[in-house]
Amino acid sequence: MSEPLHPDDTTSALPPVSVVIPVLDEERHLHAAVAQVLRQDYAGELEVVLALGPSTDRTDEVAAELVASDVRVRTVANPSGRTPSALNAAIRAARHDVVVRVDGHAEIPPDYVSTAVRTLAETGADNVGGLMKAVGRSAFERAVACAMRSRIGVGGGTFHVGGDAGPVDTVYLGAFRRSALERVGGYDERYTRTQDWHLNLRLRQTGGTVWFTPDMEVTYRPRSSVRGLARQYFQYGRWRRVVAREHPETMNARYLAPPVMAVGTTAATLLGLLWTPALLVPTAYAVGVVAGGAAISGGEPVRTRLLTPVALATMHWSWGVGFLTSPRSLGRSTP
Repeated sequence: MSEPLHPDDTTSALPPVSVVIPVLDEERHLHAAVAQVLRQDYAGELEVVLALGPSTDRTDEVAAELVASDVRVRTVANPSGRTPSALNAAIRAARHDVVVRVDGHAEIPPDYVSTAVRTLAETGADNVGGLMKAVGRSAFERAVACAMRSRIGVGGGTFHVGGDAGPVDTVYLGAFRRSALERVGGYDERYTRTQDWHLNLRLRQTGGTVWFTPDMEVTYRPRSSVRGLARQYFQYGRWRRVVAREHPETMNARYLAPPVMAVGTTAATLLGLLWTPALLVPTAYAVGVVAGGAAISGGEPVRTRLLTPVALATMHWSWGVGFLTSPRSLGRSTP
C-alpha cells in the first residue's frame, strides 16, 4: 500500500513537487518548456531540476538564464547525455517526495501538476500519467500524428489512443512517489530506449500500480521526416527486444505483430518470384496500410492523407526490423 501524500487528509496543505527534465540540445524549446512548468496553477511548492547533457547548441546558456531568473530552477550535470542517467541525476538532486517528469520540448497544460498530485492521492498509485497527444505541424508530421493516435499504428497503447482511467502497463512521462522510485532503484541506465516501460514494469512487479488518467495530457511533436521516424522506431524495436529477453512474460501479439509482418511479407515476396500467388501477402499488407491510412486520417488535408500510409509502413517496418536485428549484447551493461 502506498503512503498517503498528506500526513492528514483533512488539511489543505499540498505536497511540494519536484519537476525533473532531461535536457540535451534543447536550445529552441527549453525556455518555453520550463516556462510552462513555472506557470502551473499548482498552489504548493514547486522546483524544477534540469539535468544538462553535453549539448552542442546554446542549451547550457539558456539553462543558466533560467536559473538566474527564477530561484525555483536548478541544474545538475549529466556527462553521458543519456536520458536514464539524466533522470536519475535529477531525481537524486530533487528535494521533494512527488517527482514529475517532463521533457525539454514537452507542452503541458497549466493544470498538469495539480492533476498529477490529485490523482496520486486519490488512487494510491506509484506513477500516474496521461495521454501522449501527438500533434503535427507539417503534412508529414500530421500524418505521423494520425498513425501514433491509432491502433493500427501503435497497437493500442492507452497513452497513445486514450481510454478510461485505471491501472495500465505504462504511461507517458509520469508523476511518481519518490518512495516508489527508490524502491526499484530509479531508471535502469542500461536502457537507452524503453527506460520508461522498463521502470513501470519494475514498479508493477514490486507491488505498485501504474495509473492512466485521461485528465493528464501532454502535447507531443512527431518526427518531421521519414528518416527520423524510421530511426526512432528502429530503436524502439531494438530495445523492446531487450525487454523481451529479460522478461519474456511481457510479450504479446501487439509487440510480435511488426516482426511477424516483416518476416512474413519478406518471405512471401521472395517466394512470389517463383510462385505468383504468394504475392497476395505483400499485396494484402499494402492494401491494408493504404485503407487503414485513409480511415485514420479523415478530415486531414489531402497531402497528409496521402502520407499517412507512408508513416504507418515506416513505423511497422522499422519497429519490426529493429526487433529482429537487436543484438544480444544490447542492454547487457551500461555504456
